[in-house]
Amino acid sequence: QNDPLAFSPPGRLVSPQERFGQRVGMKQAVALFVAIAFVVSACGPAPRTVTQNDIDLLSDEIAGLGPEVSPEEAARAAEIAYRYPLQLAQDYNVTDGPIVHNIKVNNGWRERGVCVHWAEDMEARLKAENFQTLQIHRAIAEGSEVRIDHSTAIVSQKGDDLDEGIVLDPWRFGGLLYWAPTLDDSKYFWEPRLTVLARKADAESGEVPPGFLD
Repeated sequence: QNDPLAFSPPGRLVSPQERFGQRVGMKQAVALFVAIAFVVSACGPAPRTVTQNDIDLLSDEIAGLGPEVSPEEAARAAEIAYRYPLQLAQDYNVTDGPIVHNIKVNNGWRERGVCVHWAEDMEARLKAENFQTLQIHRAIAEGSEVRIDHSTAIVSQKGDDLDEGIVLDPWRFGGLLYWAPTLDDSKYFWEPRLTVLARKADAESGEVPPGFLD
């Protein structure tokens, strides 16, 4: 019991450091990860200051998506895209950067605020406007071994693909809107949400569930 070395499996020396690592539980690992994430995220979200100039710039960009886009609808969409995430940040009780807030949600310390929540709430709010010249898309950037999936809403001229639209991503800066033309968002490769989900379902089960693409 007190011997500084143990044999597990037989014939292999296990150091005290290895035994200690094996005894560390998930809670301790999570606590350590939270501490690291606090440092990485600078312990807080980006300042959420929005000016009318910010909104006007996005409005002009949306209006320029195509000749059929209504300037009035573009202005309304830009206003919502900037203002609504500020309300969501309060509703989600966001007090940290996005990575730390994700950890809080995943551990039950906050109810909402991971990227998919921002995306679905933004999509629902924008679609509630019943735009006639704009289309609201849901998109996913599929993850990798070092990055999880990311979700966002995208606005385009009605009838256009999401690649021709503008990414509206408030998660990235904790409630302060990030936007860019879809193909200019070099950090993520965006695809239609249902395309990604269908591919995942196909990979897991070999078939797409009935109604999945409805």
